Amino acid sequence: MREFVAEIATIGRLRHPNLVRLLGYCRCKQELLLVYDYMPNGSLDKFLYHQPNSSLNWTQRFKIIKDVASALFYLHQQWMQVIIHRDIKPANVLIDSDMNARLGDFGLAKLYDLGNDPQTSHVAGTLGYMAPELARTGKANTSTDIYAFGTFMLEVACGRKPIEPRAPPEEAFLADWITDCWDKGEFLATIDKRLEKRFVGQQAELVLKLGLLCSHPVAAARPSMSSVISYLDGVASLPDDLSSVIRAREFPTGSNEMDS
Repeated sequence: MREFVAEIATIGRLRHPNLVRLLGYCRCKQELLLVYDYMPNGSLDKFLYHQPNSSLNWTQRFKIIKDVASALFYLHQQWMQVIIHRDIKPANVLIDSDMNARLGDFGLAKLYDLGNDPQTSHVAGTLGYMAPELARTGKANTSTDIYAFGTFMLEVACGRKPIEPRAPPEEAFLADWITDCWDKGEFLATIDKRLEKRFVGQQAELVLKLGLLCSHPVAAARPSMSSVISYLDGVASLPDDLSSVIRAREFPTGSNEMDS
């Protein structure tokens, strides 16, 4: 209990416009409940899946992606401790009254002192957003968060879940389907049909390519969040050999190809 209170006190000091502010906690019988700022528009998954027609246009979707990227960059690289969220998905992204996205639900988050190895041996997360090495070893780190963020990007752009059992077999796994469409020259056909082609092609292509890179099955291929921010802001360009990188399954141990 003492460790829990200390962790909550630390998370409560986080201040970023794209994070849901943790106000405190309460204990109800055997449950420990976290108390956050109220977000009137609820979670992002409501906009993506629980309305007959998604009310999110492309501009809003692209901003939501950038908002969550900014929050994750803060958690990974800008605060005094490395914070691994461990459960990035639309249900944990809340929308405020101005339609800004805020990353919340730190129930699975772990804190680490800078300089120490930021990983935990307890498997936690949601199927479809879990990096292969996390499912295999149970060790979470910043790279496994980036994998989940990549999946999140693809989901927001395409308006469907990362694993869809009811879809045709070739479309069941979102990342694989997008890659196949890329090979066929039908890349942008994967963008949410409810947008009726009302999107910025250059931005949509960037989101799809960066989403595939971040959710690469090999951790060494994934960029850091600082690089992700640079790509999304147009400060840096994706590598010319990105197509080969996306399809590669081996990289030098201990290196990150996209940040070299």
